[in-house]
Amino acid sequence: MQRFFGYLILCIVLFLLFGWYFSNITFYIVASLILAAILRPLTNRLHDFHVMGQHIPRWAAILFSYGSIVLLFVSLSFLFYPLINNQIEILSSLDLEGIYETVKQPVLKIEGFLFKYELIDNKPGFLFTEIRNSILNTVKDFDFTSFIGGVINTTSSLFIGLLAIAFISFFLLLENGLLRRNLMNLIPNPYFELSVATFTKVEKLLSNYLSGLLIQMLTIFSFASLGLSLLGVEYSLTIALFAAVANLIPYAGPILGASFGIIVGISTGNFETNIELNYLIFKILSVFAIVQVIDNILVQPLIFSKSVKAHPLEIFVVIFVGAKIGGIVGMIFAIPVYTIFRVSIIEFFNGYKSYRIFKT
Repeated sequence: MQRFFGYLILCIVLFLLFGWYFSNITFYIVASLILAAILRPLTNRLHDFHVMGQHIPRWAAILFSYGSIVLLFVSLSFLFYPLINNQIEILSSLDLEGIYETVKQPVLKIEGFLFKYELIDNKPGFLFTEIRNSILNTVKDFDFTSFIGGVINTTSSLFIGLLAIAFISFFLLLENGLLRRNLMNLIPNPYFELSVATFTKVEKLLSNYLSGLLIQMLTIFSFASLGLSLLGVEYSLTIALFAAVANLIPYAGPILGASFGIIVGISTGNFETNIELNYLIFKILSVFAIVQVIDNILVQPLIFSKSVKAHPLEIFVVIFVGAKIGGIVGMIFAIPVYTIFRVSIIEFFNGYKSYRIFKT
């Protein structure tokens, strides 16, 4: 018994060390497992479909599933195309002289206030000159070569990561349970029943959690797009889609979604008075406030508390621990990782009290 728990603790420690040291590989594996779990139902259905009395080859079913994901992302990207095109047109038609004068007036007022109360003793116009020189120096010192190199490196890393995730997920779907069977074969016979029960429970809870996240995203997208559309906010579907995806980031996601909506609304609208601008901001914030009330009262308790069977305070602490360790990515993956360890420890503790093997 002591030897078994010693091995168990050792395996957990080695797993955590491996995950920390090889963080990129760990991320690829976790992302591949999630992608495989999402695509497995569609792949299995396609594989069971008969054409001329023959099953569709599993590799073909997997490729078709990949194609459906790519088609979905391409379709969603078209929601952002009108917004991006609109911003390009706005930037290309900017009146630089007008912006110059618009910025100059409030800066001169601030400078006048500082002169009035004798807070500065520089020459008039120095504040705007300093701001202009700072901007010019920033533009002058901008290293375009390093910027392009950074963009290329980021693009290359993203492309390699996508290929790695697609490659790993492909074989996870192709083998269809082989990895699970191989892991089970490594478990000693006396602990096989307990390990299978633990693995099954973890798999079920994670499946419920992923399904809950999908429901949450659809709920936020539906209510946000409906509310923004009814209030006449432009690009309501684009704003709602961004908000739904951003909401995957606990706590910070709703703020990002609302901020994006306000920025889009301000940058694409024509306002003759400040009242119109304030009214638009009020409409956007009102929609997101109602969406968050629905999400916090109805959706999140069902997803986080019921699906992973954990107290909300546990979830709160775990999310912030994940943020401390891995930033935004850590916040997103904190609950699934915590679920795995929490259920495993509970199941093995129950097994320690109930199974005969631990009493001999």
